Amino acid sequence: MKVLRIGRMAAVLTVGALALTACGTDNVVSPGSGGTTTAGTGATGTLTGTGASSISAAMDAWKAGFESANPGAKIQYSPEGSGAGRKALIAGAVQFAGSDAFLKDAELTAAQAKCGPDGAINIPWYISPIAVAFNVEGVKDLKLDAGTVAKIFRGDIKNWNDPAIKTANPNAMLPDLAITPVHRSDNSGTTENFTDYLAAAAKSVWTDEKSGDWPASLPGENAKGTSGVVKTVTETAGAITYADDSAVTDALGKVELKVGDSYVPVTAEAAAKAVDAATVVAGRSANDLSLKLDRTTTVAGAYPAVLVSYGVFCASYPDAATASLVKSFGAFVLSDEGQKQAAEAAKSAPLSTELAGKAKAAIDSISSGSK
Repeated sequence: MKVLRIGRMAAVLTVGALALTACGTDNVVSPGSGGTTTAGTGATGTLTGTGASSISAAMDAWKAGFESANPGAKIQYSPEGSGAGRKALIAGAVQFAGSDAFLKDAELTAAQAKCGPDGAINIPWYISPIAVAFNVEGVKDLKLDAGTVAKIFRGDIKNWNDPAIKTANPNAMLPDLAITPVHRSDNSGTTENFTDYLAAAAKSVWTDEKSGDWPASLPGENAKGTSGVVKTVTETAGAITYADDSAVTDALGKVELKVGDSYVPVTAEAAAKAVDAATVVAGRSANDLSLKLDRTTTVAGAYPAVLVSYGVFCASYPDAATASLVKSFGAFVLSDEGQKQAAEAAKSAPLSTELAGKAKAAIDSISSGSK
């Protein structure tokens, strides 16, 4: 495995739900003027995607920037969850998916039916910390280790004035208040990343494997999408959830996670440090940039509950117009301008120069031809 050094970052964002159109139909995409579809040089047509709700704000910024540069182009994105996005791409219902978890091997094989013999590719385009956010009046930050976080979400720690929480936070005014864990109801890449962190960093407590589906046996409430869990926690005294940091408002408190002997707050810079030591998943195509994260890092200032969101694309599309528009939009998102617009819109982190270069090369490899 090759280690990717991924530099500083900063930004995250919100997407409106838009109608889906079928992938590869003749009326979906039309060629750009002069045959070019690079950002700002005449890209036209409609590109449809669905998937991760975590990138909603980022997608709004990318959509606005790309359409402003290309008045003849339209980007449609529906934030239905990472799992739904991957399924839609595999089924040929959309031209791209957003996913906080890369395609599994079985999904890569299934994608060949609509995407051709080379299947689909996972290209990182968004990096953000997952905040552990809570609603306790008068408390805005808490220091917790992975084991305590796992016990809270498993229902083993039931009250905010539990000794395990008080010991790590002696100055916090912790009330005698029941804890209500809130998790995603939909298949979610954020859930997969969060449970991956718990399974690795608190494996003696979190006995379930990582999954995009929350363990059904655990207590608590559920809600659909990033906005759903944040809304539920905001309206429920004593509630706690995990969510992309971009969606967490100032009304909620956040947890600083223990890394080594220190506690690390939620920041884009801390997320970037955690991704610095990521390795490319072995055994995949040269243009697939699926990343393996180290959830047990002890690097000072690294925040290990981080997600990398991927643009998931077909390696080949049935017609040149679709492939050209996909490449044009992907190149814009990965450009300095696209990453800056996302960073200014929220709290995620732009891709490092090295990773952005690899991602741009992967986008450029997308081809067209009959399947």
